[in-house]
Amino acid sequence: MAYRYPLAGKELRVLAALPVLLVALSAGYVLWLPDVKEFKVKNPSATSFMRIKEGQARAQGRRLGREMIWTPWDRISENLKHAVLVAEDDGFYLHKGVDWESTRRAMAEDLKKGRFAKGGSTITQQLARNLYLSPSKNPLRKIKEILIARRLEKDLGKRRIFELYLNVAEWGKGVYGCGAAAQAYFGKSAADLTPEEAAALAAALPSPRRYNPAGGTRFMERQKSRIVARMRASGYLPDEAEDEDLQDSLEVITSTEVTVTVAPAPADVIPSPVSRP
Repeated sequence: MAYRYPLAGKELRVLAALPVLLVALSAGYVLWLPDVKEFKVKNPSATSFMRIKEGQARAQGRRLGREMIWTPWDRISENLKHAVLVAEDDGFYLHKGVDWESTRRAMAEDLKKGRFAKGGSTITQQLARNLYLSPSKNPLRKIKEILIARRLEKDLGKRRIFELYLNVAEWGKGVYGCGAAAQAYFGKSAADLTPEEAAALAAALPSPRRYNPAGGTRFMERQKSRIVARMRASGYLPDEAEDEDLQDSLEVITSTEVTVTVAPAPADVIPSPVSRP
């Protein structure tokens, strides 16, 4: 039987100090926040998310290209803005960066499954993660994401946050932003996206490397139809009878009637929904 030497006093002190050191490092990580004010007028040429993905590719001996076409707010299709709103964050214009009810539900789901499965992140939180953090899921990263999101809301405002998000979101392997996505999948500018194309792009956002907006799979067709139905129910599209071309380009939705309430945007941010007689 091997003899076990007792720990010396110095070793005991080091072990006792480790928890304190870990707490200090964790607090430092969470509490150090970037100065987001630079993005009031500056457009990011790269994000933390892009650099991480490209670094992972290099580590595997591959080169990951980067397609990104910066598109100003006024040159982004209203269809895409509306589709992303109803699909990703229909309370965007109500919350201050964090939807606490969605966060609570996500935490409950994570506890139930015993793993980090649900994010419950708003558009602002997703932007914070893309710009500064990583795609990893852990409590410290989530706390920092929330703190950065609150700072983004305070310093940039809704319109700029939404513009940044639409220009840096991943839409496929090496495809970032709506300008590059519109060209890659539909061969057109982001200004010319139809409701169906916008819905397809919005449907791919949760898993852009898995779902091809132009793929035409049954799953994507169902997702597109649901998003267009939500856009219509929210007043962002005319009634079906008033828009036969749009109706012909979509699958017929046979499910129950969709009812959704999307928080109204300020008049100077997104035009009001289609007026009805």
